[in-house]
Amino acid sequence: MSEEHRPAIRTDIPHSARIWNYWMGGTDYYEVDRIAGDAGIAVDPEITTMAVQSRQFLIRTVRFLAAENGIRQFLDIGTGLPTMQNTHEVAQRVAPESKIVYVDNDPLVLAHARALLADTTDAGVTVYLDSDYHRPELIVSDARHVLDFTEPVAVMFMGVLGHAESFAEMRRIVHTVLEATPSGSYLVLWDGTDDSAAYVTLCRNYTDTGGVPYTPRPHSEIRAVFDGLTLVEPGVVPIDRWRPDTPGGESRPAISAYGGVGRTP
Repeated sequence: MSEEHRPAIRTDIPHSARIWNYWMGGTDYYEVDRIAGDAGIAVDPEITTMAVQSRQFLIRTVRFLAAENGIRQFLDIGTGLPTMQNTHEVAQRVAPESKIVYVDNDPLVLAHARALLADTTDAGVTVYLDSDYHRPELIVSDARHVLDFTEPVAVMFMGVLGHAESFAEMRRIVHTVLEATPSGSYLVLWDGTDDSAAYVTLCRNYTDTGGVPYTPRPHSEIRAVFDGLTLVEPGVVPIDRWRPDTPGGESRPAISAYGGVGRTP
């Protein structure tokens, strides 16, 4: 999308990617996002833990796929604002030749793309696509210019599918992309769940501010998106309990965010 046709960055309405950046301890947000973020923390103090643990889940899953399963292609859809240890940094640290395609359509995210891409390895490829995940066919078509869809691809949806208007739409988006990938590809997915009343209230309050609605879903629905895939142990679990680097977290209350990794047949 050309600069003259790109939507303007709205600084008067909070945006989930910028609020998430604030909760993670980043600096790429506006005052309206800080206000919304603080209001969210007041309702659900655990939200900052979820934000931090979501990045740790990304790091562990990408490292697992690159180091233990030889995956060299990653399609990260709805990537959000760059922070620390982004997908390309984790993958290319393991395998410098890795190819990463980021997809987002938020103008602030796209404005940061140049900085995000500056530290890609000489041997690897890192690109950014300006696209909406509600148009998965277009994402696949554009990604084919970079990724080899005859070789396995890791398809990633990290905490973004709550913005889909329904569970059926969520499944359609994911499986449209997966169906374009070959056998031995992977789905990496996490999303917020409705088993915390505080988190559900936080999401409802965010919608009331004018932000794009985000709907927490039962973790059974997140699990159902993996139907037909071979789940990697330990399955679809709270994100901080998926192969943690430091064991022992089972004694803490579960985070209201479930995720997993599945392999295509």
